[in-house]
Amino acid sequence: MYHDVLIPTDGSAGVDAAVSYGIDLARISQATIHALFVVDTGIESEDLGVDGRTELRTLGEQRGRKATDVIKAAADDYDLTTISEIRTGIPYRTIVDYVDEQNIDLVVMATLGQAGPIFGHLGSTTERVITLADVPVLAVHPEADGEVPLEYTRYNHVVVPTDGSDVAERAAAQALDLAEHFGADVHVVYVIDTTTYDLQDTPRSIVGLLKEGGQNAVDAIAADARERNLPVTTDVLRGSPEGKILEYADGVDADLLVMGTRGFGAAPDRLLGSTTARVLRETETPVLTVS
Repeated sequence: MYHDVLIPTDGSAGVDAAVSYGIDLARISQATIHALFVVDTGIESEDLGVDGRTELRTLGEQRGRKATDVIKAAADDYDLTTISEIRTGIPYRTIVDYVDEQNIDLVVMATLGQAGPIFGHLGSTTERVITLADVPVLAVHPEADGEVPLEYTRYNHVVVPTDGSDVAERAAAQALDLAEHFGADVHVVYVIDTTTYDLQDTPRSIVGLLKEGGQNAVDAIAADARERNLPVTTDVLRGSPEGKILEYADGVDADLLVMGTRGFGAAPDRLLGSTTARVLRETETPVLTVS
């Protein structure tokens, strides 16, 4: 399913769960693990001078070797090939460049790193990678289960929110591929956004169209799931999309959410403010984003 899996690391404990999830997905098809540490030149002060910057980068490279060695050691336990790389630059730019250069087909990143809550402020590395990379990105909260299971049983319930958009369909395809590999149940949900529509004041014909559109969207994904002999449930709900998605995921004890980065309501050039971004900020469940 995946051939080259990139796990960026900053050497912090917050990355441990992401490493576990990355290895678990890589071993599905014996993919190559790429362990990348970026020495952040964006934090260098001009007052440091040449010697100061050189010393800072040397310390960063030392930390990077330790961090990538940890990933290699974990991958070696499962006989996975590992490529370790230490680079200098702005982390998110370097990661996105590496994805393109090495034909990476999955990035697995932590939502919390050395700098603290990644999704709590504008311009975080993970959010920017999700926005700019053309490949799926799995965002893993540090509180996610960090143990690699002996058998392929990490995912039992996969939740697929959809708004019927093309990117949601691409996300659903990834979700069904994973569900097949892991033998997971699939749960498809569409939320009629009551923050956009006041359904009490909206004409019944419009409400009917919204319901019909939502049902068509979940039914299309469910039909694909049944063709693969996957157990599947569908729901069309009303409310705040991120709130209902999170509530729904908790209700089915979700192990994974798979979402498009931009739906019908998102700005065309950025992720910030979208339902996906808000879900990422709130959930401890791993979220696979697909562009």
